Amino acid sequence: MDINFSDADNQFRQEVKDYLENKYPKHVKEKQNNGEQLTKQDMIDYHKSLYEQGWAGYNWPVEYGGTGWSPTQIYIFQEELGYANTPTILPFGLNMVGPVIYTFGNEEQKKRFLPDILEFNTWWCQGYSEPGSGSDLASLKTKAVRDGDHYIVNGSKTWTTLAQNADWIFCLVRTETTQKKQEGISFLLIDMKTEGIEVKPIITIDGDHEVNSVFFTDVKVPAENLIGEEGKGWTYAKFLLAHERFGIAGVPNQKYSLKLLKERTKDFADDDLKKKIADYEIELSALEFTELRTLAALANGGHPGAESSIIKIKGTELQQKLTEMYVEAAGQYILPYEGPEGFNSNNTPASNVSDFSSQAVSRYLNFRKTSIYGGSNEIQKNIIAKAILGV
Repeated sequence: MDINFSDADNQFRQEVKDYLENKYPKHVKEKQNNGEQLTKQDMIDYHKSLYEQGWAGYNWPVEYGGTGWSPTQIYIFQEELGYANTPTILPFGLNMVGPVIYTFGNEEQKKRFLPDILEFNTWWCQGYSEPGSGSDLASLKTKAVRDGDHYIVNGSKTWTTLAQNADWIFCLVRTETTQKKQEGISFLLIDMKTEGIEVKPIITIDGDHEVNSVFFTDVKVPAENLIGEEGKGWTYAKFLLAHERFGIAGVPNQKYSLKLLKERTKDFADDDLKKKIADYEIELSALEFTELRTLAALANGGHPGAESSIIKIKGTELQQKLTEMYVEAAGQYILPYEGPEGFNSNNTPASNVSDFSSQAVSRYLNFRKTSIYGGSNEIQKNIIAKAILGV
């Protein structure tokens, strides 16, 4: 694959660097680089700065307010954000429900929802998984019964990321009980302020409040919030999941973390760890080329399909491998004290050792989830077998 960059591409890269140097919110940058928890307002400020730059819809068509960038520009943009260690662009609005609305929604829905998604006036969350309906998503049981101009929704969703911050949730609901479970599912947009919605936190193994359970009790949703046709939600869900899986790999962020790990371990007398890092770097490069080929296909009018499952599997496996190497490196940093007062055996200040070790362990624990969300990797292998191998 030819990845030589033109003068125009290099000029664009400089534009991204200039934004990161001058317009990327300083308070967000400082917290992010120090490994501090970002607040809701921090994330809003970051996304709004991208909108003000005209880059919020970096992967959207021009007719809906997007940039219309080429695959190369998208690649450069994501790479520079990764190198700068910016927060991950929240996918729920821009990468998930937004494309569903501009692809399957009516004109009124596009005018109503898309501008606010781009400007980040609305924070979205995803209502897919349910207790007992995760990887087997089509078995979902949350019901929406038509009552005049509204649907009455009852049921629950789980593992709902950042629902505690969300203004709206896009939900898969069952509007009809059918013999084939993929049928009778519809795609609804629901205002989180609607009476009857309750959000309860789920504290993850790393001690963070990132995910939630969401309960719906006689929630009244205007029928105009139905996307597309009633009963066709599974089609829209598969479209959305392909977009979600495509973005999960996070290659630029992995490249940044790899750079830090190499800096941390450059003086280690540990050939085994260094070999693991070298092997990981080779695999990450191979994944990056696969992602670039997929981006090129999307530029020609395609949509992510089974190849997004390949990227999701390999990307999440590499993310987990990277966190394992961080923990292994942290073990080196807490070797018995031998140096000057206040330093460990690698001549690193004790406070830095503590920060590095705690962040490494927290990240390791948090990233156990990556091979499960977006459709577990085992399910992705079934998708690949059916779509590519025909079995």
